[in-house]
Amino acid sequence: MDMKKRVSLELRHRSPTEVTELVLDILFLFSLGEGKIEGITEEFSNLELLSLINVGLTSVADVPKLDKLKKLELSDNRISGGLEVLAERLVGLTHLNLSGNKFKDISTLEPLKKLPQLKSLDLFNCEVTNLADYRESIFKLLPQLIYLDGYDIDDCEASDSDGEGDGVEDEEEGESEDFEEEEDEDEEDVVAEEEDDDDDSAEDEDGEVNGDVDSEDDDEDDDDEDDDDEDSSPVKGEKRKRDPEDEEEEEEDD
Repeated sequence: MDMKKRVSLELRHRSPTEVTELVLDILFLFSLGEGKIEGITEEFSNLELLSLINVGLTSVADVPKLDKLKKLELSDNRISGGLEVLAERLVGLTHLNLSGNKFKDISTLEPLKKLPQLKSLDLFNCEVTNLADYRESIFKLLPQLIYLDGYDIDDCEASDSDGEGDGVEDEEEGESEDFEEEEDEDEEDVVAEEEDDDDDSAEDEDGEVNGDVDSEDDDEDDDDEDDDDEDSSPVKGEKRKRDPEDEEEEEEDD
């Protein structure tokens, strides 16, 4: 299947203006055509990503004017120059991947200076990367560039999304914050339940203590009553003393 048919296949149920991403990677060798970009026109006015990896390109001369295109993947082709057209027709380009192509000299990349928004450039497996002071030369040539082959001028690695996945990260952070809030609420509920249990335990302990005290008081009262009863009744085995008056009354009776 050649590039034109692949494009037509992508447009089965859509118009070119509805397409924001177009991936046409890895065409069969017998379908590579003349090594040119085919089937992609200016009608793709809202296209933001175009991927043409390993499709046998030798030139980008036929790339259409696409003002909204941000990312262009051209790795593993046979391009060696002619980048002026990119600066003329893709003015909003921010990411350009030229890895695995035929660039040998720094001068062939000079047209990229006219892409003011270009911040990421990949040149892996291009001969130009073997030059002395390659990285320093590229950053000097393209001062607008932030990342070269995935690293900035200080050799700090770019993030996976390189700022393009901020919305996803924000959503994950929001979910994480919601989860943390739920955890805090659960912890508060647990603490409240523990406090209620402590209060109930304290009340039960107070009740038990008070009950024990009352029981002891009742026992003491019972003991006091028993003592009174013992004091009022004669002790067993003890003889009762007679009063003189009682003896006189008995004599009179006699």
